[in-house]
Amino acid sequence: MWTWFHRLSSPPTFYRWGRTLQWVFGIAALLLIVVGTYGGLVLAPADYQQGDAFRIIYVHVPSAWLSMFVYMTMAVAGGVALIWRMKLAELFVVAAAPIGAAFTALALLTGMLWGEPMWGTYWVWDARLTSELVLLFLYLGVIALNGAFEDPRRGARAASVLALIGVINVPIIHYSVEWWNSLHQGATITKFDSPSISKDMLWPLLLNALGFMCYYGALQSLRIRALILSRERDARWIRQAV
Repeated sequence: MWTWFHRLSSPPTFYRWGRTLQWVFGIAALLLIVVGTYGGLVLAPADYQQGDAFRIIYVHVPSAWLSMFVYMTMAVAGGVALIWRMKLAELFVVAAAPIGAAFTALALLTGMLWGEPMWGTYWVWDARLTSELVLLFLYLGVIALNGAFEDPRRGARAASVLALIGVINVPIIHYSVEWWNSLHQGATITKFDSPSISKDMLWPLLLNALGFMCYYGALQSLRIRALILSRERDARWIRQAV
């Protein structure tokens, strides 16, 4: 089993089947996001309090979810990279950081645009907003730390350490609205009893969330293959593959 695991996680193996992942995730992302966005912008009814302003939820919420999800996967890969010294896990961390930073920045931007008509200001030092901003700084820190070393493997391992340390911020983001007095609304979808959101509004949101996740999978596969091509460019198998 361990032999299979190491072989599957080797750069040559991933480079070969990563192209298939790009296409599968990319096509799935396109279909899901198109259907979800149409359902959210056209089919879903206006909110009884916020009117049509609530429709930014179909970009904001998936972006916020992905900002945390990407960091969690990055931390797991960082742990694998530090324990088993797998090249592919190191590349996963390096590839994921810019994508996660983009999702986090999008979540912050759409949150500010949504917050202005709801709160009367674009920004407040709310616990949820502040911890999300810290997450963006953690992503930028991972990117900077990786680039601070001439040896790419040492940089990836240093970035993996920061990814593992910073993962403590993810539950803080998730539970901040419960732990502190927050202007940010509480959970409406992840309740254990039932989501406090209309089904007509919910299904487009779930489709968009799944579409954003597939989009991340496509980008991650593309970036890992590009990093493999760059770092293994002198290897014989790369010359044969290209």
